[in-house]
Order: sequence, then structure tokens, then C-alpha cells
Amino acid sequence: MAASLRAISRSFLRYTKPLPIPISYNPIFSRRFSSKLFVKGISFSTTEETLAKVFSRFGEVIETNIIMDKTRNRSKGYGYVTFAEEDDAEKALIGTNGKVIDGRAVYVDKVEKVRKPWPTPTVRESSQPPETTPSPRI
Repeated sequence: MAASLRAISRSFLRYTKPLPIPISYNPIFSRRFSSKLFVKGISFSTTEETLAKVFSRFGEVIETNIIMDKTRNRSKGYGYVTFAEEDDAEKALIGTNGKVIDGRAVYVDKVEKVRKPWPTPTVRESSQPPETTPSPRI
């Protein structure tokens, strides 16, 4: 049984060829890098100004946003940093991931670009169901 399976797999591999991969295609660098970074593990005492100061070493920071807990009026422990250039964001990702800011190690990740959702189906203007004609009885 095993010998027949080996023979079948050899004949299958003999007649199939791998798909050619273009030289210019590289799956690691084919995705565009976002200029917005997700930062988690932020200390509750860290402010947006402190975060901007730390990340401004790598390039121009356009915006920092720390997500706040409205009931406790303190940080939830994560936020976002937006850079002017994608290269600066990539440098900051490498340079600050796992580093200590205000006594806590922060972990940085890129923010994926949001895909557009599926189109919503159109709603009929009338709430009445379409009129149907009765089928003739035979």
C-alpha cells in the first residue's frame, strides 16, 4: 500500500511544475507600511506629550492619542502615534519596541490600513412588499 502511494506521489510530482515567481515580487516588502503605530503597555501616568517626546527622536510626530478610560479618568494602557513619513514610523517601530517608558515596557506594532467594508445592500423606498400576481390554477 505504501509503495503504491509513493509511486502515485512521484508520478504526480513529475508532471506538476511549481508556479514561476516573478523576480520583482518579494512578499516581505510588498505591503505598504502605515505611518501610524499602535503602542500598548503605556503607563497610566504617561501623557501624550511624553509619548510625542519619546517618538520624536525618530522623525516628525503629527499626532499622539492615548485612549482614556472615561469612568476612571486615566489611560487604558494603549494609544496611537502618527508620523509624517512611513520610514520614520518604521524606525520608531524598531527602536522603541520593548523599551521602557515611564517605568513600563511598551510594545509597538504597525496599524493595518482599514479595508473598505462590503457595500451595503440598497433598501427599497417602499416598505410594502412587491406585488405578486397569483399563479393560475391548473
